[in-house]
Amino acid sequence: MAISDRTVAVLAEHDYQELELHYPRLRLLEAGATVHVLGTGEDRYLSEKGYGVHADRNVADVDPGDYDAVVIPGGMAPDAMRTDEHLIDLVRALDDAKKPVAWICHAGWVAASADIVRGRRVTSVASIKDDLVNAGAEWVDEEVVVDGHLISSRTPPDLPAFCRTLIGALGG
Repeated sequence: MAISDRTVAVLAEHDYQELELHYPRLRLLEAGATVHVLGTGEDRYLSEKGYGVHADRNVADVDPGDYDAVVIPGGMAPDAMRTDEHLIDLVRALDDAKKPVAWICHAGWVAASADIVRGRRVTSVASIKDDLVNAGAEWVDEEVVVDGHLISSRTPPDLPAFCRTLIGALGG
């Protein structure tokens, strides 16, 4: 089933993990969704290995109500993402609206900073387990974890399950 009536935000910042941004973006496009890469003010962001992605829009200029879900890729980008007030507001707004908020790897930092993991079951790369637990989450070591509208995965090998789960949550 196509998700051609869905619009998804994929967040970008320098030092993103290549697969964790591009794989979900391409799978969502393939499934028929409209995908906007949202940055924090620059036109282009470089991955950890120097691959670029163009930002379609600045997160400060978008209406969260225009989005049906948000994808937060990992790498070291979430360490900078979590300090951007507009980005955190977007994540909180989608959480408040009970729309899918999906993250992988280190992107759990953004969810913790947005204070959306308290009392929720989540996963991430193991190195930030303590951060999520300290933010009130129940951390588990599983390929993909769904708690209501929150979808989380650990690392790039989990991307197929992560994307299937996200597309399913969008009605695909």
